[in-house]
Amino acid sequence: MSWFKRTTKGIRTTTQEKKDTPQGLWYKSPTGKIIDTKELAENFYVSPEDDYHVRIGSQIYFDILFDNGKFKELDKTLSSKDPLKFEDTKTYKERLVAAKKKTKLSDAARTGVGYSNGNKLVVACMDFSFIGGSMGSVVGEKIFRAADYALQKRIPLLVISKSGGARMMEAALSLMQMAKTSAKLAQLADAKIPYISLCTDPTTGGTTASFAMLGDINIAEPGALIGFAGPRVVKDTTGQDLPDGFQTSEFVLEHGFLDFITHRKELKKKVNLYLDLVLNRPLA
Repeated sequence: MSWFKRTTKGIRTTTQEKKDTPQGLWYKSPTGKIIDTKELAENFYVSPEDDYHVRIGSQIYFDILFDNGKFKELDKTLSSKDPLKFEDTKTYKERLVAAKKKTKLSDAARTGVGYSNGNKLVVACMDFSFIGGSMGSVVGEKIFRAADYALQKRIPLLVISKSGGARMMEAALSLMQMAKTSAKLAQLADAKIPYISLCTDPTTGGTTASFAMLGDINIAEPGALIGFAGPRVVKDTTGQDLPDGFQTSEFVLEHGFLDFITHRKELKKKVNLYLDLVLNRPLA
């Protein structure tokens, strides 16, 4: 009988090595469905087999909503400061620099105005890739200014939420954005200018507790996580077992906090159908 000693760590015990799939060519949804990334893009970044809505950023939403993807960006260069000189494992300034470099964005929200199905529309969209879509002073200011622009020009407003909540590096300054945006949206309501809130995955924390749930009509994408605190926090706080999927858009709709859920393919059509109805425009 012959013996051998393994001298190299990490030797594979299988006779056939698994070939790595080239990065960027395929996407695997949480249910295990695999799709070509080009086909995924052509399908509005929705997996066709399981209807999973992949998280997308503001640029793709603008491409979907605005006619020919054309729009005028508002307050493009607005950027956060560091008034509290916050520091944990790294400084807030370092985090901002890294986020800007990674995402090519100035902060976690972009705003723009353009035409959607021929109708003028202001859109404010959050980007989760920028520090988890956290709501800091710039996010609040951009949404405030977008609502004010809609108010002054009497143009409907759509806000697309995608956020982990308030930005802890700005402490109370972040929490103040809840009242600030809510007050401006109240002015929009008084002027009878439509405000649509679209909740996408995830919509949580102070975002949910303010502008995300203040729409004249609140809508969501399928399967989106919508809630204030995470499931574990809610369970620990209440001390009760929670129903499965209690923070999904389907559950939230069933319990009356949403008006409807729309597939991303139908988003532009549904938004404009609502606007045509409330503004008493002739339907196409």
